[in-house]
Amino acid sequence: MSENNRPMAQPDQTFAVRLTPHSGVDKVMGVTDGELIVRVAAPPIDGTANEALLRLLARELRVPRSALRLAAGRTGRLKRVAVDAVAAAAVRARWPDLGV
Repeated sequence: MSENNRPMAQPDQTFAVRLTPHSGVDKVMGVTDGELIVRVAAPPIDGTANEALLRLLARELRVPRSALRLAAGRTGRLKRVAVDAVAAAAVRARWPDLGV
């Protein structure tokens, strides 16, 4: 328990995403080698591809966009997406091979 006699929040869980920006389509391709393969139409400029990724994942998982955040990989194709407990359950149900 924390100082306020409330249970401590669970830490976010993360999973790997291999993102292909500027692909002409927003689509989750599937899981390969423990990574979620995703394509987005947005270009990799000023974080627009990253935001498109998070919006697409939120829509696919049917969770609020605020349940997801980029934990690592802001400028590379390989990213780590952090999810809260509700979104983690949705990830496990949708893509069990990710190991969230």
